Amino acid sequence: MDNINQQIAEYSKALRLPVFRRDYKVLAAEAAKERIDYEEYLLRLMEREWEVKQENRKKAQIRNARFPSKMYLTNLERDQLPQGAKEKLPLLERLDFIASSQNVILSGNPGTGKTHIAIGIGLKACMQGYKVLFTTVHRLLTQLRESQSQKTLKQVENQFEKYDLVICDEFGYVSFDKQGAELLFNHLSLRAGRKSTIITTNLGFDRWEEIFGDPVLTAALVDRLTHKAHLVNMNGESYRLKETKKMMNEK
Repeated sequence: MDNINQQIAEYSKALRLPVFRRDYKVLAAEAAKERIDYEEYLLRLMEREWEVKQENRKKAQIRNARFPSKMYLTNLERDQLPQGAKEKLPLLERLDFIASSQNVILSGNPGTGKTHIAIGIGLKACMQGYKVLFTTVHRLLTQLRESQSQKTLKQVENQFEKYDLVICDEFGYVSFDKQGAELLFNHLSLRAGRKSTIITTNLGFDRWEEIFGDPVLTAALVDRLTHKAHLVNMNGESYRLKETKKMMNEK
């Protein structure tokens, strides 16, 4: 058995199987104690290697998604959500919309849970193996401008298309000039009908022209983003306002 274990240690190092190398002695002792055969011993090693790899992959997916914080769906006070979110969230958290390449638009006044829902769905998607990116519209536009000036825009676009889910937060907080509007339009259009995008916005579609400044471009983008999309009305009383009122009442 010692000779076999030595071979396992050597092979695991060559094949980059860190869990094999780390745990083979412990599992060998367990196998001897339980009197299990060699095949079962190897199976346990393989299962542990697989489980650790999967867990590390999930952690890497979450890290690479660049979430500003970890806001899980389990932390949501669902009874405090706007009615539209209460109705749509059970469907959205199944993540079928990602497999169907559908978009989600969370639209409503500030403080009603739009970003929390978007991040929560993104975290769950990472845990299920989807490749996710979180960005604010301001950060995305800055990246696009920089890549255009450095002549690397095509590379950024190719990378953007590969994400299973992109979350664009704070849509409507910053207006664009013509060049910025066209860059954002072209970038988001790359994913239309092919991959899923979640957008959080404090503006209704009738006011998107205020940020794009071009009625034709606005109409085209709204049409592409909303086609077969899940539209969630997030208008309601702000969480933060509720907390402030609660604190004032307690005092």
